[in-house]
Amino acid sequence: MLTELDQLQAAALADIAAADDAPALEVARVRYLGRQGTLSALGERMKTLSKEERPAAGKKLNEVRTAVTAAFDAAAQGLSARAESSALVSVDVTLPGTPLLPIGALHPLTQLQDRAVQIFRRLGFALADGPDVDDEFHCFDALNTPADHPARNEQDTFYLPDGRLLRTHTSTVQIRAMETQPPPVRIIAPGAAYRRDEVDASHLAQFNQMEGLVVDEGITLADLKGTLEYFLRELFGAKTAIRFRPHFFPFTEPSFEIDVKSPALRGGERWLEVCGCGLVDPAVYDQVNQRRGDQAYDSEKYTGFAFGFGLDRLAMILLGLPDIRLLIENDVRFLEQFK
Repeated sequence: MLTELDQLQAAALADIAAADDAPALEVARVRYLGRQGTLSALGERMKTLSKEERPAAGKKLNEVRTAVTAAFDAAAQGLSARAESSALVSVDVTLPGTPLLPIGALHPLTQLQDRAVQIFRRLGFALADGPDVDDEFHCFDALNTPADHPARNEQDTFYLPDGRLLRTHTSTVQIRAMETQPPPVRIIAPGAAYRRDEVDASHLAQFNQMEGLVVDEGITLADLKGTLEYFLRELFGAKTAIRFRPHFFPFTEPSFEIDVKSPALRGGERWLEVCGCGLVDPAVYDQVNQRRGDQAYDSEKYTGFAFGFGLDRLAMILLGLPDIRLLIENDVRFLEQFK
């Protein structure tokens, strides 16, 4: 049997070495190492040997099995390595990789809001937030809006069956901030607002605002002017021209609208309205004090200013958009321009 085992080992190693692919190697493995293979058959014949022959034959059988198994493992690794090398031959490693998923980006409105927040942060403003569904007191009464004002009409405002409404501006956040904290106050309130506007190239029923409020001792119109001029020049460029036009808002007195003209914008020689603002009307402080049950906002001691602008309109101006609806249609071809 020893001679037979030597011959078997030589034949097995030759067949394994001759296998040039994985299927051929598997055939050789099954022939020699399989459950019904040659080595298993010789192992069964051990029973027929005499006690004197078994130790030497058993040792030899184990040596042959070990050698054949090692040869098979080495051959399998070699075939795998050659297959990998062959696959890499056709790969140009200098080409850029192909991502499995497209890389997303922030929406242009979110980018603009973040940019505006960063500018106001440098001026010491804190972020404030409030509910999108509010009541008439915070939307109108606290802001000195009379009962017969057109904005309170159902044709202009989204009312809910329980009497609440979708806020028409984020000025509601200013009132809620004053209700919960005494002066000084220095906040900005970005968020959605809702009005029954006919949707067209310049109007949406839901849009985005950013409003701000400052209340402290000694606040004057000069503080309002300096704050907003700084913000607008940071946003539109240092060469931006800014003008204040008298206007009327129920909650500020005096009130202004702000126009800008900047060479960085398309049609840079044209004035564009971007913001409304003014000094807080004392009637607003009276409403807040009544709600608070104290005189924390004493109009003889404290003054302040408020402002607000539409982020959608600023985005249209900065990006040169002809239609505000482009911002809500989620057309990836459009949004990819602003990654």
